[in-house]
Amino acid sequence: MIRRDFFKTAAKGWGSLAALGAVLTPHTAQARTLKLPDQRDTHDEEFWSAVRQQFPLTHDRVYLNTGGLGASPTVSIQALKDKVDELEEISETGHTAELWQTTKERAGLALGCDPGEIAFTRNTTEGANIVCNGLPLQRGDEVITSSHEHVGNTMTWLARQKREGIILKVFDPDTQSARNTLDRIESLITPRTRAISVSHVTCSTGQILPVRQIGQLIADRDIYYFVDGAQAPGMMPVDVHEIGCHAYATSGHKWLLGPKGTGLLYVRRDALDLIDARFVGAYSGTGHFDIRTGEFQFHPTAQRYEYGTVSAPLIAGLGAAFDFSLQIGLDAIWRHNHALATALKDGLNNLGARVLSPQRADEHSSMITFKLDGVGYKTLKPFLTEKFNLRTRGIYEGGLDGVRISLHLYNSLADVGRVLEGVEAAQKL
Repeated sequence: MIRRDFFKTAAKGWGSLAALGAVLTPHTAQARTLKLPDQRDTHDEEFWSAVRQQFPLTHDRVYLNTGGLGASPTVSIQALKDKVDELEEISETGHTAELWQTTKERAGLALGCDPGEIAFTRNTTEGANIVCNGLPLQRGDEVITSSHEHVGNTMTWLARQKREGIILKVFDPDTQSARNTLDRIESLITPRTRAISVSHVTCSTGQILPVRQIGQLIADRDIYYFVDGAQAPGMMPVDVHEIGCHAYATSGHKWLLGPKGTGLLYVRRDALDLIDARFVGAYSGTGHFDIRTGEFQFHPTAQRYEYGTVSAPLIAGLGAAFDFSLQIGLDAIWRHNHALATALKDGLNNLGARVLSPQRADEHSSMITFKLDGVGYKTLKPFLTEKFNLRTRGIYEGGLDGVRISLHLYNSLADVGRVLEGVEAAQKL
């Protein structure tokens, strides 16, 4: 499809949201055979074992690092491979409005927004850079953020502070009280505050920050609101409209199970002209421009933040991953994930480990971070790897010295037991 046709078709299509059944591809046939889980039983071992079998992920170790990188199901991998083969036979990009639209419709189901409010990116970091560098900030403007942000969201704000003189004001999230976290944010707000940038779920302790309440706190103030959502979509249901943020970035290759190098950026429709598109090219405009007259119009959707040739096979693989998760049900996945995390948290408490994640059920995610007194993560992480074949992640963010366990739909209570066995052994080091 030539580019001007792409623009025309895409602009017309974003307003309609196809039913899930209408956008399923042949690559989801395997997912269709899955028995949907009983909502009353989050530990239906037969069902979740069947889910685990949809992944080529090795059984030689227990994978517990979805917070860093998610495994992809076979249907997603196959969709990517098939699209590569198809396009290499004819040497075409495969950029079509149909592929873009249907994949963004599925993304809209996962994020709780309209397809036209979504742009494809490479990862959360790229989305954070688009927002940070696109906001109309001036020297002396203040930006509030937390001490537990991922480096990908921290570096872009630090770079703009160094380059343009904005001022970063930092709070420590309170893992004991969401109310205290809100109070800490509010105490930093001054007449110079122009933006707030926080994580939905922190990469450090898996804490679910009160993102909706933050949105309510600043709803009537002239403050831009960005949420780093790398650790939420796919792990749990998300509704970005309910959060009330101007923009929200996430990765397709973590909890959403998509191909590596995929991401999504949500920009609220009324913020499209607020967050300037600094990097543009083909697909960023409406399709018509004139270098002599200066005529040019940005695309009326978040597509304006996309530019140049991108990988259609990656988009196809991401769409198949959405099909897979939506077929199972994001609510069901969250119940499963949270139940596993609760079992791990309680087990660690019983062992006397120091759990750094929140204890409250509504504030901890399916990532649990802990530490052992006298055993730093540089010792504990390799011990768990070498002796118990556990793939974990050491945590240094926020000045912590712990190990993070990420539990997703391919994990089980047996995996939780394996972690607890390893921790008990490590206590004897």
